Amino acid sequence: MLNSDSLPSEIRQLCREGKLDNPTPGLALGFVQANLVVLPYSLAFEFFLFCQRNTKSCPILDVTDVGDFEPKIIAPGADIRTDLPRYKIFRHGECVEEITDIRHFWRNDLVAFLIGCSFSFENAMLNAGLPVRHVEEKKNVPMYKTNIECLPTNIFSSPLVVSMRPLPANQIVRAVEVTSRYYKAHGSPVHIGDPDAIGIKNLAQPDYGDAVTIRDGEVPVFWACGVTTQAAILQAKPELAITHAPGHMFISNLKDESLTI
Repeated sequence: MLNSDSLPSEIRQLCREGKLDNPTPGLALGFVQANLVVLPYSLAFEFFLFCQRNTKSCPILDVTDVGDFEPKIIAPGADIRTDLPRYKIFRHGECVEEITDIRHFWRNDLVAFLIGCSFSFENAMLNAGLPVRHVEEKKNVPMYKTNIECLPTNIFSSPLVVSMRPLPANQIVRAVEVTSRYYKAHGSPVHIGDPDAIGIKNLAQPDYGDAVTIRDGEVPVFWACGVTTQAAILQAKPELAITHAPGHMFISNLKDESLTI
């Protein structure tokens, strides 16, 4: 049975066999989880530029060679076509399908980007005695589009997408201290408190993921989220793009501490 002690290779093998189709929060704690974006080579530099201009939301961990499906830096031997629980297929800016294997869609001109994920600092939060509510409740993390605009390129633009974790007010400073070290997993929060101030009208209705319980005395804390890249794809409308389904991440061989400063 999969749990926080499962190895990345075990989780990827179950994905490859079509036996895992669930979000990955709480799995393989201590190992880096990553967002996936796959684009044609003709758009790869422009997307790379978008990520470089928005490193808080889009910290790049690995980029495959053209046509290659092995993320050689963060998980040698893995196959990004099969080793995630669930993928989204975009055609001209519309999600047309969610599937568990993208080998049928793979082409020799595709480039895969692996981008940091806030799941990678959750083990540190738990070790510091900080609550991670969606893990407690066995849910996907709640994610929201904001009114904060990313720095655009000629092709890619997007509002910032954030993930939210409620915390007791007296633990927020500690959460900032713990997560700030993980600069390649979005680092410190981008907003604390009033969701309306960043354009979020209803915490009970996330744009992606699941709503979680916010208890009396708790404050919503928001971190930049790699799903920002999917919002950018919706606006750019490439003829083909492939991403992970939100919360269904690629689990790498890297230890979380490798992303810290």
